[in-house]
Amino acid sequence: MNIQLSNDTICAIATAQGGAIGIIRVSGPQAISITDKIFTPATGKSLSERPAYTLAFGQIRTNTGEIVDEVLISLFRAPHSYTGEDSVEISCHGSSYILQQVMQLLLKNGCRAAGPGEYTQRAFLNGKMDLSQAEAVADLIASTSAATHRMAMNQMRGGFSHELSLLRDKLLHLTSLMELELDFSDHEELEFADRSELQAIASQIETVINRLADSFSVGNALKNGIPVAIVGETNAGKSTLLNALLNEERAIVSDIHGTTRDVIEDTLNLGGITFRFIDTAGIRDTHDTIESLGIERTFQKLEQADIVLWVIDATCAHEQYQQLAEKILPRCEGKHLVLVVNKADLAPQASSITFDGLPQDAHILTLAAKQKEGLDALQQLLIGFAALPDLSQTDVVVSNIRHYEALTHALAAIHRVQDGLSIGLSGDFVSQDLRECLYHLGEIVGGTIETDEVLGNIFRNFCIGK
Repeated sequence: MNIQLSNDTICAIATAQGGAIGIIRVSGPQAISITDKIFTPATGKSLSERPAYTLAFGQIRTNTGEIVDEVLISLFRAPHSYTGEDSVEISCHGSSYILQQVMQLLLKNGCRAAGPGEYTQRAFLNGKMDLSQAEAVADLIASTSAATHRMAMNQMRGGFSHELSLLRDKLLHLTSLMELELDFSDHEELEFADRSELQAIASQIETVINRLADSFSVGNALKNGIPVAIVGETNAGKSTLLNALLNEERAIVSDIHGTTRDVIEDTLNLGGITFRFIDTAGIRDTHDTIESLGIERTFQKLEQADIVLWVIDATCAHEQYQQLAEKILPRCEGKHLVLVVNKADLAPQASSITFDGLPQDAHILTLAAKQKEGLDALQQLLIGFAALPDLSQTDVVVSNIRHYEALTHALAAIHRVQDGLSIGLSGDFVSQDLRECLYHLGEIVGGTIETDEVLGNIFRNFCIGK
């Protein structure tokens, strides 16, 4: 995808199939004139003669005069539109045949079919939004809960950009002081700011960047779901538990050992929080190459999880615990661990089973996954583990891995600035680290993007019509 602003006029269907209404968006220098060629207004007044922000009712007709549909057209003029260009939105009936007919007419009269994310890309290139706001559009479309919606909406409205703008102003102030001294390096007696003031400013900047970077753990959990690994021996009931939690037959359940050989993932919303459950291959000694690969992935997912559900068969609980304790417990440090004693309906004494060497903060929960007994207690436990804050539309939370990486690099740069100031490092070295911090913050909003690759990566993941 070329990041140069195109002079083409583009069109795309902007609504999903199956609705009563379908919308086609047209944007570019000839958006109004091309639409005029296929639109017959009911009043006889063409779109070119109408003021912006008005609706026009009329008919879309073929070159032979055949009526395709009766439509409403919304008119926007540059620069006051989503893309910053002349734009029209054609609202017609949701028939896929009608939508395709209108698209074909637009293409025949000079439009080009838009690429994924091209409307938002044009909005970015025309200065209607910065890069972080553009990325928030995709997050807003993909939001599945109130928290992810608020997080994306705040970013799209410029909450994150405002924080970065304040940081940038402080950094520029600090940089200007340092570089002004460099300009007068021949006069050693001149000092435009004492080092204690510079240290104070650098400390303020470090605090804000650190807060934004630390918010990524919450943002990532809200956006992608809190990872919950379901582990244990073969036939302990891991897949049955997953199916019971999701209330659907997501994983194959069988009495045959080693049925699950690969990782199965699915998400579930509990109490407004998204959890990403990961059903893993049963852990046992095996000579089967494929099953061994599955078990290796089990340990990888266990390392990545925030919450671990170790499923144990109640009928042989102590044996399974002893066999896997050395493999599982060391990998659960710093995680929420729940021993799920399953098949309680087959073991009357299941609720009184204890386990030696279990960490004090681990939980033991008895249930019967096949009968869906005890699931409510498990769900409440998971919600308690999440402990995610309630977000308002003014809270700035980082959820984009690209933003997090840029903040991490900026944080390292400002740490070098602080170290340089504390040891009296030459101003030119400190100034270089300040410029590097500015550069990485600029990456987030697109102020220092120099290659097509980064922008192409972002916008190609958008849906057509946005």
